[in-house]
Amino acid sequence: MLLLRYPLHTALTVSASLAQIGEFSFILVALGASLGVTPPETQSLVVAGALISIALNPLVFKGIQPLQEWLLKRSQVARNLAARDDPLAELPMSTDPKYLSRQVVLVGWGRVGRELARGLQEDGVPFVVAEQNRDLVERLRAEGIPAVFGDASQPEVLIQAHVARARMLVIATPDTMGVRQMADTAKLLNPAIEIVVRSHNEEEARRLEQDLSSRVFVGEHELALAMTRYVIGRCKA
Repeated sequence: MLLLRYPLHTALTVSASLAQIGEFSFILVALGASLGVTPPETQSLVVAGALISIALNPLVFKGIQPLQEWLLKRSQVARNLAARDDPLAELPMSTDPKYLSRQVVLVGWGRVGRELARGLQEDGVPFVVAEQNRDLVERLRAEGIPAVFGDASQPEVLIQAHVARARMLVIATPDTMGVRQMADTAKLLNPAIEIVVRSHNEEEARRLEQDLSSRVFVGEHELALAMTRYVIGRCKA
């Protein structure tokens, strides 16, 4: 990752993600046993190693931040690596000013994010996308859609999306683990910002609405409402 000129934090995160033995190893060792190229006890050893690595992986992730801080304090090389400029981590200088103020910051370009973006485009509402998939960010920029690459739970990503001057933060990702950090960053930089969150269940939605003072949409609930409106409309037609 460092040789590909990614920043230090990205390199450590990807390394931690790849540190565990994946399930594909089970397929490989089973194939090896069926072909007779590995002894029978190899399968047990690989399974044991996989279970140990999977169990240790959360600890590896927790160690990313302390390790990075330790390296930054003691190594100028680490500080230089952490300060690397990623061209996709910030908006180009040529970005239209309408995307830098009173815009919507849209976190996530999944199915929900794409549908939201389509609606915003149709109504002429400017928006900036924050997305962790580098290929998607490159594709969005090629299509003329302003996008920044990175984990939106990291303050620098929302800063580069100009959340400090945004009208609204829309968190459309299915994973809600980093939602509170995103909301805290947005409120710190822009106390007047409105926050909209996607959720999977009503209990989680109630907690998020109470903790974040934001509008939370539950997928199943909204789907039921839309279907109800359609059915009633057809029955009255």
